[in-house]
Amino acid sequence: MKTIAFIPVRGGSKSIPLKNIKEFCGKPLVYWTIKAAAETKTIDEVIIATDHEEIETVVNSFGFSKVSVYRRNKTNAQDSSSTESVILEYLNARKLDKNDAFILVQATSPLLTANDLAAGINMFDKQEYDSILSCVLSKRFFWKENGDPINYDPYNRPRRQDFEGINMENGAFYINTVGRIEESRNRLSGNIGISLMPEYTDVELDEEDDWQRAEILMKKYLFPRETKKKISLFISDIDGVLTDAGMYYSENGDELKKFNTHDGMAFQLIRENGLKTAIITSENTELVKRRANKLKVDYLYQGKRDGGKLSAALEICKKEGITIDNVAYIGDDINCFELLSMVGIAACPSNALNKIKDIPGIIKLSRKGGEGVVREFYEEVLSKIL
Repeated sequence: MKTIAFIPVRGGSKSIPLKNIKEFCGKPLVYWTIKAAAETKTIDEVIIATDHEEIETVVNSFGFSKVSVYRRNKTNAQDSSSTESVILEYLNARKLDKNDAFILVQATSPLLTANDLAAGINMFDKQEYDSILSCVLSKRFFWKENGDPINYDPYNRPRRQDFEGINMENGAFYINTVGRIEESRNRLSGNIGISLMPEYTDVELDEEDDWQRAEILMKKYLFPRETKKKISLFISDIDGVLTDAGMYYSENGDELKKFNTHDGMAFQLIRENGLKTAIITSENTELVKRRANKLKVDYLYQGKRDGGKLSAALEICKKEGITIDNVAYIGDDINCFELLSMVGIAACPSNALNKIKDIPGIIKLSRKGGEGVVREFYEEVLSKIL
C-alpha cells in the first residue's frame, strides 16, 4: 500500500492570477506545500494536478524526486469545478489500490510543514478514524445572523485562558483511503478525526489581503529555520557548482573549466561580510588552484574523496574555533552527501543529484552549476542573515 499526496493547482484563479506560482517568501507559492509533502518520509508520491503548462514547468524546476505532474482535464479546472472532481478524475485514470492512503493538500496553505503531515498520517495509521482533516483551535466567539451565539454563553463570558475554543478547518490537508473517496465521492467520509495544527496556520491565500499576513506569519514562525544559524564559514565544491561539470579540452589536451564571474563577485561579497571561505573538491589540478587564488579563498583542499570532504571541513572548523553548525556549503554530487548532511546550512544547484536534493532541510537553488549558483545563494540566503 502507498501513501500519495495530491496537490491540485489550476491556472485560472480569478482573485489572484496564477497565484499558485506567484512569489511567496521568495519561492512560487506551490513550492512550500510541495516541499512539505516531499520531505514527509511516510509519503511515497507527490502528485501535482494542473491544467497549465507554465505551472508544470515551474513545478518540474524544483527537482523533488518524489514529485510528478498530472495534466488534469480542463473541464475539471473551471471556476465552478470542485476539488473532488479532479480527485475522482485522477483516481479513475490511475486505478490505485483501494487501501492506498490519499492526502489532499491545498497549495494555498503554505504554512503547512512535513511535521504537520506526519502527525496527520500517524493519526490515520492508527485506524481509529476513517478519514482525517487538519484544523486549528480557534478561541474566537462565533454568532449566527439572528444573534444567537454559537460557541459560548455571552452571559457567562469565559476568559480566553479558560475557553475551550472550537476546532476550525484550515484547509491544509485531508486524508482518506482511495476506496472510501471513490465510494463517497468526497475527500472525507465515515468516522472523521481532527489533526490539530498551530493557530497561526488558519490563513488561506484566496485574496490579495491574505498574502501579506501569511508572509509575515511564515517569516515569524517558519521561514527558513536554517537562516537563524550563525554562519562563519562558506565552503563550495568545484565541479557542478562553480562549473557546469563539463569536461573541456584544448587541442593540446589541456583540461579546461568554465567558471562564472558572478560567483567570483559572490565570494568577494561573502568575504566583505566577515566570513571565511573555502573550496573542497575531489579534483587535484593546477587550474583549480589558480581559480582559488583568484577568488582569494582562505582554504583550498583538493583530492578529497570518500568522506574526505567532511574531514577537511572539520579540520577548518578546528582551526577557526567553530563547529560544523557554523558552516554553509553548496554541493551537488554523491561525494558531497556526508558534508551536506552535517553543515548548518546546506544548499545545492537545481541540477544536483536527487539523493542530494532529498537531504532534509537542504536549500534547492533555482540555478544550475556554473550559472552563478553561489551568487544566488549569497543574495537569497546569506545576505539576509549576515
